[in-house]
Amino acid sequence: MSTPKHLFGTNGIRGLVNKELTPEMAIRIGNAIGTFFKRGELIVGYDARTSGPMLTRAVMAGLNSTGCNVLLAGMAPTPALQYAVKKHKADGGVIVTASHNPPEYNGIKVIWNDGIEISHEQETEIERIYYGEKASLADWKAIGTTRELPGIIDEYVDGVKKNVNAKAIIRKHYHILIDGANSVGSLTGPRLARELGCKVTTINANIDGTFPGRPPEPRPENLGDLATTVKAVGADLGVAYDGDADRSIFVDEKGNIIMGDQTFALVAKYFLMDNPGEKIVTPLSSSTMIQDIADEYNGQVVWTKIGSVTVAQRMKELKAKLGGEENGGIFYGPHQSVRDGAMSTALILNLMARTGSKLSALVGELPEYFIEKTKIDCKEEQKQKVLEKLTEQNRGLKTNTLDGIKIWFKDKGSILIRPSGTEPIYRLYAEAKTNKRTKQLIKEYSSQLQAIIKKLK
Repeated sequence: MSTPKHLFGTNGIRGLVNKELTPEMAIRIGNAIGTFFKRGELIVGYDARTSGPMLTRAVMAGLNSTGCNVLLAGMAPTPALQYAVKKHKADGGVIVTASHNPPEYNGIKVIWNDGIEISHEQETEIERIYYGEKASLADWKAIGTTRELPGIIDEYVDGVKKNVNAKAIIRKHYHILIDGANSVGSLTGPRLARELGCKVTTINANIDGTFPGRPPEPRPENLGDLATTVKAVGADLGVAYDGDADRSIFVDEKGNIIMGDQTFALVAKYFLMDNPGEKIVTPLSSSTMIQDIADEYNGQVVWTKIGSVTVAQRMKELKAKLGGEENGGIFYGPHQSVRDGAMSTALILNLMARTGSKLSALVGELPEYFIEKTKIDCKEEQKQKVLEKLTEQNRGLKTNTLDGIKIWFKDKGSILIRPSGTEPIYRLYAEAKTNKRTKQLIKEYSSQLQAIIKKLK
């Protein structure tokens, strides 16, 4: 008998609407989640996708059928819903979102009572209930209820403001340009910025689940309009959110797009100035720049596998107050140990107000690295063997094999080579102090990888 495929991926359940993720399936997933929470009280919400209300109703029916009571918070950013779970002392939450995926996708994230996504072990438990058809349906007298939960956006924005020096930011009267990706970031980002005394200009801020303005992933190639508009209107900075507003990518006053690693390094630098000796949790895909900052400001880097669930769970385990990813996710523990686009926006405004510096000047003080990425085809069944051979061939070097293999060199260069969890490929991420060295690392390790794959054939 073949093993059923995992429901949960790196970040919740995802699928093409009405093909891979249907209302019928959403009801069954709701049954499994409800059974897992044992008739608890769950907060439910969704992002701006056109399929959001339909799938949310299906999930809620599944939850109610197992005796769970639902508090419907409606359309909101993922971090606002996570904050509500903790604030209202709910047993957990369910968020219907596909984050940065295109509009034809949707997904389901499950939240624990502390506002953090459930662990991979808990995901496995829900999968067992789902595939084993072990859902525990309630008697007709014990079916769960549904009521609305208004006001979560107000509570969330107030919660973010408490973690920065709001008065100092207000005094600066910054002009910020916000790109809401036609999704839920538009419900919180502009409001937060206005309450922090900023003049706000927006693009892609009307809610439209077809995402007409740009794809919902804030990658550099999708942010040309934001970068040119920042310069055109003379804004002090720009920020773009992803589809569920848990990630943010910034643009400085000159129109330069700032990579997620740089934003995280900037936050880490000032965090460690105030909290020396603290741990910073980040995946192996993050830049060596993070290690450089930690070394300079007396911090300790804890490397993890790639994935926001892993970062959040490791922070929880270590009681760490700061985590980050190279894709623009910052986890600020004093607020909540999850990726949070609005919190990141407030933190960057806070640093600008604290130092009196422009964003370009703050980024200019960070260690500089050049980054290069590529991918190599590799069949699923070969991946493990390839990794073993690669590890063997690089045994004498400084390596970490937590997620693929990352190799650090004496000249501050590094390369991460890891099998993709979703495609038949290996991904290579190289960085070094010069562009030439980065390209050299990619060339050298692409050849090494291809030679191993060829030999195995």
